[in-house]
Amino acid sequence: MPSLSTGEGVWDWTFLFFQTMFAATAATIVSGAVAERIEFKSYLIYSVIVSAIVYPISGHWMWGSLAGEASQGWIEALGFHDFAGSTVVHSVGGWIALAGAIALGPRIGKYRHDGKANPIPGHSLVLGTLGVFLLWIGWFGFNPGSYTAGIGSIGRVAMTTNLAACAGTVAALATAWVIMGKPDLTMALNGSLAGLVAITAPCDLVTANAAIAIGLVAGVLVVLSVFALDKLHIDDPVGAVSVHCVNGVWGTLAVGLFAAPSSAGYGNELVGLFYGGGLKFLGVQMLGAGVTAVWAFGTGAAIFFTLKRLGILRVSEKTELKGLDITEHGQDAYASFQFFSNT
Repeated sequence: MPSLSTGEGVWDWTFLFFQTMFAATAATIVSGAVAERIEFKSYLIYSVIVSAIVYPISGHWMWGSLAGEASQGWIEALGFHDFAGSTVVHSVGGWIALAGAIALGPRIGKYRHDGKANPIPGHSLVLGTLGVFLLWIGWFGFNPGSYTAGIGSIGRVAMTTNLAACAGTVAALATAWVIMGKPDLTMALNGSLAGLVAITAPCDLVTANAAIAIGLVAGVLVVLSVFALDKLHIDDPVGAVSVHCVNGVWGTLAVGLFAAPSSAGYGNELVGLFYGGGLKFLGVQMLGAGVTAVWAFGTGAAIFFTLKRLGILRVSEKTELKGLDITEHGQDAYASFQFFSNT
């Protein structure tokens, strides 16, 4: 491989920067599932391990050839396809998030004695909505940018990405409306992200109609997953597991179902089950998703339960009730503005 210190290493600098962002994404996915009760030092420890060890190893298995054919990973050599990271990035972060949520246990007051969940709403629905729209816009760099070249197919990838996000929003809103009796905004927002996560793997190989179908399934799955985790008393404050883990797996499997043939202007030799591709390709996608689940959840459990054994994973009850912004950082994140006058 060319040296990063020479002019020959221009691509290597680009590749390193691009993968740095993906590694950071995998680590930050976890933060939502462990929010409001993890010690800051433990947050830093797991972030370093995920970014420096967990993501690079599994990432090499599936994306190694991006650094040169000589670096091809064993899973991608079988024909595994994950264009922009439904499994490589999102499922890795989602499985680790699940391990973290289990190790930490639920927030104080999250579950009642009868087993039902108490809602603990976020500080601002407006800021939450803004955050989702910023992510939605950012995904147009996340997915089309994974071509790492300015080619015409970028437009198609941008369109399939957008269609899946729209479909996920509608499906999650409708599903929540049926179950909860109200069109819940937070579920709709997670539906947007679920559609984006699911389309990330197949966005370069699927038709517009398939993208809509993938997004619709993702929107339903994310709502059902949120309720299922609450039934299991696994407290995930922002739905990170439901969005990234569940729909990362779904998006990876969707490649094996919906990848369109090159004769239709899509894909390549990889053809999905619904286009007559058979079970072999779907099987490879299942293998990649399964191996990632074992690797990411296993390493995540090892990290978090070790931190728990060391007594540095979860803050004290007093600290949690007072708020980690104040106790861990010495600052009030939600202080009211005070206005004074001379009169």
